Order: sequence, then structure tokens, then C-alpha cells
Amino acid sequence: MTSTFLIIQIVLAIAITIAVLLQKSSSIGLGAYSGSNESVFGAKGPTGFLAKLTFILAFLFVVNTLALGYIYTSESSSSVTDTIQPSNNAAIPAAPSTSEKNTSSAPAAPTK
Repeated sequence: MTSTFLIIQIVLAIAITIAVLLQKSSSIGLGAYSGSNESVFGAKGPTGFLAKLTFILAFLFVVNTLALGYIYTSESSSSVTDTIQPSNNAAIPAAPSTSEKNTSSAPAAPTK
């Protein structure tokens, strides 16, 4: 199920890219930001076929992204960090016992 949504996601991303690149530019460089007489969608709004197609593809892309996120989080009940194994597998030394009677750090003097 997730692989199907992932393939759909890739196809939608490619289709959006193609639809955006096929559209005619509605501005001349930075003229759109400085008060050009052309608006982003023209005077009639987004009536062009490619503009409608781009909107539909973008909406499907967002819905598919949300569905993928929901499916991935509902399928996994554990984190990736739960499965990590240490690479060296070294044994951790035990802490020294404090209940020993001889707690001095200097060696004992020899008795004769």
C-alpha cells in the first residue's frame, strides 16, 4: 500500500514540474514585483487549462503527502533508535564494590 502511494507521489511531482514549466511566464523578470500591469493570473483569474491542471495536481500532491505520513506513522509502533545495536559490542566493566573492608589506597606495610 505504501509503495503504491510512493509511486503516485513521484509521478505527481514529475507531472507538477512539467505543468509548471509548460506555462507561459506572466511577468518580465522582476517587473511583477514593481507594479507591472500584468497580474499573476491575469484579469480573469486562473482560467487557463494549465493553471487548473497545476492546481489539481498540487492538491493531489498535498493529499497524497498527508496520506503517506498517516500510513507511515500508523504502521510503525517503534522508533528506529530501538533497533540500533552498538558497533563494538564491548562489555561494560562493573563498578567497583564499595563494601570491601580495606578501603585505603596505600599498600599495607609488611609485617615481620
